[in-house]
Amino acid sequence: MTGTGTEPVTARIDTSRPHPARVYDWFLGGKDNYPVDEELGRQIMGVDGTARHVARTNRWFMQRVTRWLAGEAGVRQYLDIGTGIPTEPNLHQIAQGIAPECRVVYTDNDPIVLKHAEALLRSTPEGVTDYVQADVREPGRILEQAREKLDFGRPVALSLVALTHFLGDEDDPYGLVARLVEALPSGSHLVLSQLTADFDPEAVGRGVEMYRAGGVTLAPRTRAEIARFFEGLEPVEPGLVQLTDWHPELADGETVDEHAVISLYGAVARKP
Repeated sequence: MTGTGTEPVTARIDTSRPHPARVYDWFLGGKDNYPVDEELGRQIMGVDGTARHVARTNRWFMQRVTRWLAGEAGVRQYLDIGTGIPTEPNLHQIAQGIAPECRVVYTDNDPIVLKHAEALLRSTPEGVTDYVQADVREPGRILEQAREKLDFGRPVALSLVALTHFLGDEDDPYGLVARLVEALPSGSHLVLSQLTADFDPEAVGRGVEMYRAGGVTLAPRTRAEIARFFEGLEPVEPGLVQLTDWHPELADGETVDEHAVISLYGAVARKP
């Protein structure tokens, strides 16, 4: 299923428990969330008043990476898994703003994202955008449908931004990422950011418990554990770093909160 659904979206939106995409939307100041999502967001803000800024920092990381990929790296195809609810500028707006011919396929498992997929499908005439309703735990389904719009004979940027920490060890996150990367041709890139407890274990631990109470898995990982996702790939400078340290010169409209602990690592790596 790409672009549209066949059953009413409202029938599949579970408002009884929080969903990461909707909590993230609340942090970003969006309106596409429910009381259960806002409740969890407010609980997290109660123990970490900088959580909203950290969410925005993760979004800014995606924007800087896309500017680099479309500009310096010359990437023209993108597969963004864990897209989230549209928040401008979206990945395709940045990429196509640099190179209008860019082709972008978005993927998410929250039906509310499907409800807003129209915003994700506003492509330039020269380019393409599409949306696949699927879960990262279904890599075969994602790849099959992505191939309808992307040419896997040419480099693709695989974007997994703030996604893998919602996968527990029982989900085999390393195997899932490896299967996706394996399908990409030489010259492709993996973009990944992931929560860590390396910098503020107490605050992150409280966040893990709050998400767990809401029925959501949150799995912070150490720098070494996150580096495993990039095994066999060539790291792009500056390597695996806190998000704010990844090419800050590419920032556009970002703000700095000196009190915020950015408990996420991020990196970009190229497939040889």
